[in-house]
Amino acid sequence: MTASTTMTIRVSSETKLKLERIAADTRRSKSFLAAEAVSAYVDRELEIIEGIKRGMADAAAGRVVPHDEAMAEIDAIIEAAEAKRAGKA
Repeated sequence: MTASTTMTIRVSSETKLKLERIAADTRRSKSFLAAEAVSAYVDRELEIIEGIKRGMADAAAGRVVPHDEAMAEIDAIIEAAEAKRAGKA
């Protein structure tokens, strides 16, 4: 089992009530649910931050696509999808 630590957070009364409802409905403790929520948030945010850092490094290194070229490719994909949906492809 992974070691854990205790922390205290402030939430609105509304959020606390919602958490209590979820805890009652799922028969899980509020602590368990809060830990799961924080863990999911942290994982998601770290993934976003790392993606931004990779993008910034790509831009700094000149690994970019001109806007017009990117938009032309996107437009072509959209047009192909619309044609397929309309039964033209």
